[in-house]
Amino acid sequence: MHVNAMPSPARTAPGRLPVSRTAVAALGGLLLTGCGSTADPASQTSSALRERLPQAVRAAGKLRIGSDLHYAPVDFKDADGTPAGLDPELAAAFGSYLGLRVEFVDLPFEKLIPAVQHKEIDLAMSAVIDTKQRQEGLDDSGRPADPGVDFVDYFITGTSILVQHSNPLGISSLDDLCGHTVALQRGTIQDELAARQTAACDKVAKPLTIHRLDTDAQALAEVASGAAAADLNDYPTAAYNTRTSQGGSSFELTGAQLQSIPYGLTLDKADTALRDVLAKALDQLIRDGSYDKILTKWGINPGAVQGAVVNGGH
Repeated sequence: MHVNAMPSPARTAPGRLPVSRTAVAALGGLLLTGCGSTADPASQTSSALRERLPQAVRAAGKLRIGSDLHYAPVDFKDADGTPAGLDPELAAAFGSYLGLRVEFVDLPFEKLIPAVQHKEIDLAMSAVIDTKQRQEGLDDSGRPADPGVDFVDYFITGTSILVQHSNPLGISSLDDLCGHTVALQRGTIQDELAARQTAACDKVAKPLTIHRLDTDAQALAEVASGAAAADLNDYPTAAYNTRTSQGGSSFELTGAQLQSIPYGLTLDKADTALRDVLAKALDQLIRDGSYDKILTKWGINPGAVQGAVVNGGH
């Protein structure tokens, strides 16, 4: 929980709220081509795991997965509109192993958790960061706001500071943002991080202004124009934007990564059977090398996990 010069990167970390029950139907599903292959019938492990899937999932023969497909290289649409990136490819591997088709539903990031909780999708895969706050459904004041969700952690990331090329303002830390404007996508971990930083900036009488935008593409545009000093984003997307925007001449990353936090498959707390099946399937994909091949393709191997962890966020 993360612009425009690429296939459509726009979302970041995790956690936004309320959605109507008709939102998913209105937006429609995007079928992920090539994900319908059936698990090898000779694989006893795969077959046994499939039998542990919820009956409704087995009957449907597919997983409906919500994602904000504007966040390269984690999840976006390629030139023909097909879901692409880390999440769609990992989902395809889950589908192949479990003998399920995979269908991606393109949703705004802030509507993913509500859609999971309202059973409009089976799970979300969208660089959603696993936090205790999301697990417990707490608002920013620590009060219960929703039922919470469960996570199966599958990738480790951190927050990066992205600035104009050559870093004209000499920014290398959050404290350096004091007295400036930071642009980011609302409802993300980066939004929470910047909000906490405002108190530190106020203490030194150099207020931090936060521009909360609908997409990361908008945040990047503000950095490019000079309207914002920096964009805060997940490392994989920040690095991708730096490499691909204007041939690498528009932006650069500065300072060290902030925090160390996991992306998690995001499921309703009642769906423990599906959660546990996906955790075991992830372990198998790690063991057989499929997981590493996907990360290698997208140049994000440093974020690899050694095994599935349920609700490992803090």
